[in-house]
Amino acid sequence: MASPETGVLAARGRALAVLRVRGAALAVALLPAAVAVVLLVGGATGRLGTEGGWAVARWTIGGLTVLSLLLATLVSVVVARARPALSPSVPIAEEAAPDLYRLVRDLADRLDVPAPSAIALTPDCDSWLEDRTHRAHGPPRPARRAGRRAPEAPVLVIGSPFLWWMRVAELRALLAPVVAGTGPSAHPDIAAARRFIRGLDAAAAVAARARGPLRALPLRFVGRVARLLLRAVGEHVVLMERGVAAAASERAQEVDYGLRIVAQEQVGLAYAGWDRLLTRVALPAWRMGRWPSRLDAGVVSALTELSRRDRLAEGFASRLGERPACDLLEEPGTIDRAASLLAARLFHGGPAEPGPDWSPVGWQQYPQEIVDRKWRLEAARLHRVLDELPAVGPADPDQEAPEPSRAPDRSTTPADAPGAAPAQPLTYAGARARTSAAHPASLPHALDPAPAAAASPPSPQLRARREDPRAQGGPPSAGEAPLAEEPAASAAPTLARVIDRLARDTRAGDLVAARLGAEVAREEREQAARQAARSAQADTTDSTWGDGPADGGLPLFPLQPPRTARELLADHVTAMVCCAAVDTAGAAPGLDWLDGPALLVDGTRRADLGRPVLSLVDDGDAEPLRGWLHRVGVRPEKPVRLG
Repeated sequence: MASPETGVLAARGRALAVLRVRGAALAVALLPAAVAVVLLVGGATGRLGTEGGWAVARWTIGGLTVLSLLLATLVSVVVARARPALSPSVPIAEEAAPDLYRLVRDLADRLDVPAPSAIALTPDCDSWLEDRTHRAHGPPRPARRAGRRAPEAPVLVIGSPFLWWMRVAELRALLAPVVAGTGPSAHPDIAAARRFIRGLDAAAAVAARARGPLRALPLRFVGRVARLLLRAVGEHVVLMERGVAAAASERAQEVDYGLRIVAQEQVGLAYAGWDRLLTRVALPAWRMGRWPSRLDAGVVSALTELSRRDRLAEGFASRLGERPACDLLEEPGTIDRAASLLAARLFHGGPAEPGPDWSPVGWQQYPQEIVDRKWRLEAARLHRVLDELPAVGPADPDQEAPEPSRAPDRSTTPADAPGAAPAQPLTYAGARARTSAAHPASLPHALDPAPAAAASPPSPQLRARREDPRAQGGPPSAGEAPLAEEPAASAAPTLARVIDRLARDTRAGDLVAARLGAEVAREEREQAARQAARSAQADTTDSTWGDGPADGGLPLFPLQPPRTARELLADHVTAMVCCAAVDTAGAAPGLDWLDGPALLVDGTRRADLGRPVLSLVDDGDAEPLRGWLHRVGVRPEKPVRLG
């Protein structure tokens, strides 16, 4: 077994290689000045000529010297002033978590390494050390003559889901190799190499964000120099960090080595639960202008549900009887709220502070305020698109029925469909554009004829039908083909209307899917414009020397996967079915911790709705869905409430 000193020595060797590259760059910048000094001294002492070619050389080298010194000064100033990027996190003061600070300091004493200078939480399943000793990240110096600040240990950043899911002993074992990294970080050569790399990286980011010809030209040169130096030291930096990690791992084996194996298993489980919670539960709320305020507490519920479903996770729920690591915090709810708001900002790009259109929601209110409202918004959008569709022509008895087996491809949208929009990533964004976050009652009622009629004027086919005597009552005469039913713009929204239209017309599914995609894409563009305006209004500081993406490039990690038009249509039809089940069959909206919005019938989640809906959307076959509705007791002919 290699000792920790072996890894430190290897890391120090690579750090010296990085510093040699820095010295070589400085030598290249000073080379013209050295040559100019030689020429001037040689001319002054008479060893070199003062006329002819020597004079030309002296003036030429002098000009190059001035230019090189100006460029070197420019690069040095930008590298020194550029603020290295910081990982977005929630700082934890020692007064807010004295037990957690005590645990970390005891762990550092056992490892014989410096204790981290502070602790912060991040809404992610990871932990690391972060150097925040740059002058832009720390408090101002009390006096300029105070000199250089004393070396400061890095900050320990802990993933917030770990505190709520892991037990205290597991968290201590998990943090041991991370805290052990403060030892190599305190080495002067390694610290100097890391500062040099962070400065180059920050300078390259500043050059990439330069705007205007007067600023872009010099900063573009700085960016090229920084990227050139980063490529030159890239291999050395990788091997240096590997050496630091190896030294920390070897040193941490002395503390809770057996328990760390169990803790690593919990890391994978926590990551799975956190990912499902963000993508299935939190994302629908974020898209509607609400943010769950207890995401970390939701991880415990999600993983407990997973332990009940998966036999491989049996035994994990029994750990809940032990003391959770969140008990090390004085006010876990307050910190969970701050971490949840930061998660919404990072993964969705929401505002930094709550507001009228960005309000928190608790888990108890989630089914009614998020699930039910989401279904009714999507059902309203679906009926709005159906109102705008052209009428279906008379049925042709000689036309062959389409083969059900030749279903349209769910991964494509027909390019030749009338009114089809260019394919773009589809999401449920834009709910905030029409409704307030207070209550679904602010939505327009689809049963009110005036707003609906104003939103969609009658089509020529509909006007012709109104003028036709057969439309006023009575069946068509013998031998006449019945007119295709085209619901009026103010018709009550029913599930039967959706099923009949998709099952009767094979082209309706493609057309509705394309128009839904265009509608959602438009709402996404409106939301992006509002987010850009909000970011520009909130950004009152000079971001030239900022950390880039954390200032204006949110979300850093978007969770919105691209959706095809067919998938979007299936989601809207599912929402319409759920609305009908709630209004006519006594069902209720619910929350599944692993799958998000759920339909509860007699208190039990119905997870068998997906296949009948896909049969209707893909094949135009409504029989499986009608059978499901009959079994549940849903009456599709009854109007549903869209708001």
